[in-house]
Amino acid sequence: MELSRRLLFGSAVWEVTRPRTPLTSGHLMIRLSNPATALDHRSAADWLLCHNAARTALADVLGADTCTLLFAHRWHALGASIGEPAAESSTPTFHLFGRWDGEPVTPAEQLALPAQRRRPVPDQDLDKHDVGLRTALLAAATAARPSSADGTGPRRDGPKGAVPLPAIRTWPPSTPAGTHHTVLAPERSIGSVQDVTPQELLALAAALEALALRQGVAGLSCMVPDTAVTGGRLELHALGRSAGEAVNPFERVLRSPEISLALL
Repeated sequence: MELSRRLLFGSAVWEVTRPRTPLTSGHLMIRLSNPATALDHRSAADWLLCHNAARTALADVLGADTCTLLFAHRWHALGASIGEPAAESSTPTFHLFGRWDGEPVTPAEQLALPAQRRRPVPDQDLDKHDVGLRTALLAAATAARPSSADGTGPRRDGPKGAVPLPAIRTWPPSTPAGTHHTVLAPERSIGSVQDVTPQELLALAAALEALALRQGVAGLSCMVPDTAVTGGRLELHALGRSAGEAVNPFERVLRSPEISLALL
């Protein structure tokens, strides 16, 4: 039986939902409403609006003080999907895991299991939180929304045309989970995803696209740990994936001292 997806908040371009298989009470999904929508300044600004509202709502309703973001680029989780949420559709989706002291089950406990053995959070447990999350999401988005009609008005770069994208730094992690494990961050020092600008989000997306086109890489599995576990630095970990890979790099991530604390 296929579980339904619960809509919690809809914005101009993106929406915040429960996934079909919510792995924890703090598991939300940011999903593109129309798969044909291009990633431009407007949609990047709307993604940031939804992400930041989701983080605020998780903190207000569940007391979540940290959040970890998981997503795939040009990659669909295959088979057991160890270490990553199972793919629900081809629509771009981002999985946000709110974390708090005393949570009954951690993301790592669920993600360490094969996808078919993971137990979704019971509906009655979600019901206790989702009314409050809907209210908190709307309040946070309304408070943060710019003065334009939908909050995501087109960017005006002036008569000289588009502004170049900001620089992105890349480096190998100290404990790589595989041959194609790369860490990315904007050149500007940033302490949280909540501080990223739409232009920096577009620059990160362009850098990920370049990594996904490397020889021997079919796509990417990506993780953004909360900066509370990365020494206050924003880090996007991109893991190169392929159907013929000998080892699933996410299995190593779950044991990595550098970023595993974000999910344990």
